[in-house]
Amino acid sequence: MKIALLPGDGIGPEIMADAKKVLDALRLPNVTYWEADVGGIGYRRHGHPLPPETLEMAKAADAVLFGAVGDPTCDGLERHLRPEQAILGLRQALGLFANLRPATMFPGLEDLSALRPEVARAIDLLIVRELNGDVYFGEKAIRTLDDGRRQGFDFMSYAEDEVRRIAHVGFKAAQGRRRRLCSVDKANVLETSQLWRDVVIEVSAEYPDVELSHMYVDNAAMQLVRNPGQFDVVVTGNLFGDILSDQASMCVGSIGLLASASLGEQQTAFGTKGLYEPIHGSAPDIAGQGTANPMATILSAAMMLRHSFGREQEAARIEAAVARALADGVKGADLGGSAGTREIGDAVVARL
Repeated sequence: MKIALLPGDGIGPEIMADAKKVLDALRLPNVTYWEADVGGIGYRRHGHPLPPETLEMAKAADAVLFGAVGDPTCDGLERHLRPEQAILGLRQALGLFANLRPATMFPGLEDLSALRPEVARAIDLLIVRELNGDVYFGEKAIRTLDDGRRQGFDFMSYAEDEVRRIAHVGFKAAQGRRRRLCSVDKANVLETSQLWRDVVIEVSAEYPDVELSHMYVDNAAMQLVRNPGQFDVVVTGNLFGDILSDQASMCVGSIGLLASASLGEQQTAFGTKGLYEPIHGSAPDIAGQGTANPMATILSAAMMLRHSFGREQEAARIEAAVARALADGVKGADLGGSAGTREIGDAVVARL
């Protein structure tokens, strides 16, 4: 099993070290780890946030475990050289179009949610976000109009085949859960969303066992804080999915607990090739202090074992160990606790 480790910037190296510590504790057979620079450190060492050697390593690996990118010292660079372009480039180059972001309330953490405990307790949802389209990859520029005013524009679009393939991912995910799929769009305003809705309805004919509903994104944002327990699987576009998944993270208490998987259609000898990462950023303000919560990265490693290597038992063991550590009061600063990065990693290993 070939795993590429891309720690990245800020707290990335710290949280990656503890995720690998957990993987090492499982004593998996025949694992090879590769490590490379990406993001701001990739630019400083190699002149590009996604150096060619890093991309080639990611392509050769069966799975990629990703830390975080983002460096304030790079904010003045041209957009194509900024650290964040690395993750966009990896998704595009590896054909990773489906982002899975689960949000589940861990027992005992209800009081840490921004929601009332009785509301937060019901959270158990999966956001399926399309990754290769929308305004993130459309034509964009800042131009000067004839009257001298500056105007910025970003082109939003989806082709029907792009919508169809992410819809299939959403329906299949719902089949493995509670068989409810909510498609989120803005079809009352955007033609892109109208096409999205039309295609999702067409695909639904192939999944008669899944209950399909539709919701405008503004209402979905409201419902996530009003009654998040109503959601099972949510499928949506790149922009809306980015926003809603971060909102969901605060509903469960901390963005430091949410993992994600980015999957495509490429199959390896073990399973589906994917990139796995916590949904939080590089947190440069606390980098190097040993206080970052590595649980989201550890849980991302569990998703990697499940989806890319077919190791359900080991994935479930990691998730159970994280839940037990939290139940035992092992909490980082993001959860109101005092446990440091290494202490949290050690606690998860001990509970394996």
